[in-house]
Amino acid sequence: MTTITDEFMQRSLAQSKVYSLMILRQGPKWEQPDRDKIIWEHGRRNFQLRADGVLSIVCPVTDGSDVKGIGIFDATVEETNHIMNEDPGVKAGVFIHEIHLCRGFPGDAVAK
Repeated sequence: MTTITDEFMQRSLAQSKVYSLMILRQGPKWEQPDRDKIIWEHGRRNFQLRADGVLSIVCPVTDGSDVKGIGIFDATVEETNHIMNEDPGVKAGVFIHEIHLCRGFPGDAVAK
């Protein structure tokens, strides 16, 4: 296992950046008949947000739970809340969301 020194940790913490973590959950209208079309447009919007550099990481959750996805936004909690309130799935009640302040470290990634 790699040895991590206190100095390394302090440097890494100093270089960390604030992000917003969004947790997307199944909403009260999850069972509506046109859900798949709404989710498709939600996905299109995610691609737009990624292309614009606002949504740094998006991870659909496919384990059958009420959690349907997570996203890391390069935006404040307030900005992320505004963005998500305009999401087609949230507006339709298919999804609900919660947002938390978080930190990321240089070099973090989920896909290569």
